[in-house]
Amino acid sequence: MTSPTGRKVTANIALTLDGRYNGPGGPGDIGSIVRYATTEVARDHLTRIWEGATTALLGRLNSEGFLGYWPTVAEDENADPRDRGYAKWLVDTEKVVFSTTLTEAPWERTRMVNAPVADVVTELKATGEGDILVNTSPSILKALLAADLVDRLYLLICPEIVGGGQRLFDDGLPGSQWKLTHQETGELGEMAMVYDRVR
Repeated sequence: MTSPTGRKVTANIALTLDGRYNGPGGPGDIGSIVRYATTEVARDHLTRIWEGATTALLGRLNSEGFLGYWPTVAEDENADPRDRGYAKWLVDTEKVVFSTTLTEAPWERTRMVNAPVADVVTELKATGEGDILVNTSPSILKALLAADLVDRLYLLICPEIVGGGQRLFDDGLPGSQWKLTHQETGELGEMAMVYDRVR
């Protein structure tokens, strides 16, 4: 399903070996992921993720969490240049935040949306240019996987089993085939992988 503008829907997320994006302690239980997020391989992967993207899709929790962290990195001359590049991109790019409770945009260049994710993404694909990045927002990514609207997955696989927590790939998703287009393994055993949807 190619959009008339050629825009791709891409998504990035870090997962444990047992396919979870947080541990049994809930959304804040990400210790099994954090230690791998600042490796050389992970930072290079982060740059790959945003380079072609012109729109970021965020859930409410992510938008609030990111707002408290990334703008300061964008201003920090001592930050890793890859972190700083991502931070500047995130601050400057168009952002769409999905929320049923927030009405005021927490960031500049942000619009709030309370509508079905698949409908909003279909509209975005029809106009503009550049990739539409689902930026570490599992609820949005799950909705788009269910609608088969994701064209590329950027995965960081962390070599830990947490045994509980939320999984990305729920039962009931439509079947799909993916092609591995990039793979890199870091010194801690983390793997950065890029998968493109085969249509």
